[in-house]
Amino acid sequence: MLRPSHSARSHGAGLLNTTSPATRILDVRGRPLPLGARTLIMGILNVTPDSFSDGGISAAPKSARDTARRLVAEGADIIDVGGESTRPGYTMISDDEEWARLAPVLDGLGAELGVTVSVDTYKSGVARRALEAGVGIINDIWGFAHDPDMARAVADYDAAVVLMHNRDAIDPAIDIMADMIAFFERALETADKAGIPKDRIVLDPGVGFGKTFEQNLASVARLRELRVLGLPLLLGTSRKSMIGKVVATEPQERLPGTIASNVIGMMEGVEIIRVHDVAEHVQAARVTEAIRAAG
Repeated sequence: MLRPSHSARSHGAGLLNTTSPATRILDVRGRPLPLGARTLIMGILNVTPDSFSDGGISAAPKSARDTARRLVAEGADIIDVGGESTRPGYTMISDDEEWARLAPVLDGLGAELGVTVSVDTYKSGVARRALEAGVGIINDIWGFAHDPDMARAVADYDAAVVLMHNRDAIDPAIDIMADMIAFFERALETADKAGIPKDRIVLDPGVGFGKTFEQNLASVARLRELRVLGLPLLLGTSRKSMIGKVVATEPQERLPGTIASNVIGMMEGVEIIRVHDVAEHVQAARVTEAIRAAG
C-alpha cells in the first residue's frame, strides 16, 4: 500500500513550478502516448441531450462527429466522448441507453481522426463495449469506486484509465487533499490487484465533484501534493461552476476563467487538460510551456 505523507504541501515554495516536467509514456493499449514534453489537450465531446455546457448541440451522431473533427483540427490530442451527463443533480441512465448514444459516434472514430479516443463512463458494461469498439482510454469519474468490475474491464483490454477523485457527499470539514490521496491509494490498490500497470494510469483531482467551492479551489492550488503518488495528472476545470462562483457567468462565458485555472495547472506540470475550447487552450499551453522553459 502506498504511504505518502499527507503533509506533503510545501508552504515555503510559491504556487508556480517553473521546472519542466520529465517526459513519460502512457501505454494506451500498446501504443505509447508521450506525456510531459508538452501539455496534451483532451477535447470534450458530449453526446448527451442535457449537457451543462452546450445544451446538447452534439447529441446527434452527425453533429458529434463533426464536432470531433473540428476539435482535432484545432489541435486536440485526445477526444473524450461522454454519453451520460454527470452534472450536479443528473439522472442516471441505463447501460443500453448510454451505449445507444455512444455507438454511432465511436464507430471508426479513432481511425478516422488519427488521435486517441477516450470514453467518459463509470459503468463497466459500457466500458467493455467502448473498448471493443477500439477506444483507448476509460475516463472513470468514480476512480474504480463505483463499479467493482471496472478495473477488470480496463485490465482485460490493456486500456489506459483516468481515475478521478469523487465523493458521495460534500464534507467541508475535511482536508480535501488528504482525502484525495487516500482515495487514490485505494484506487491504485484496486488497479494493482486487477493487473493494471502504473504506466496506464492518470489521476484527476475531480474539480466540481463532491467538493465545496473552497475545496475545488484547493484542488487546483495544491496540485503538487498529488505528485507523491508518482503518476501523471489530468486537470478538468472547463466551464465549471467554480469559475462562475468567482465571477458570475454562464458556462459558455467561462473561457477566460478556464484558461486561468488551466495555466495554473500547466505551470505545476499537469500533463493533460480536459477542455471544451481546444484552439484557445492550444495557444495558452504553448505560451505557458515557453515561459516555463525559460524560467
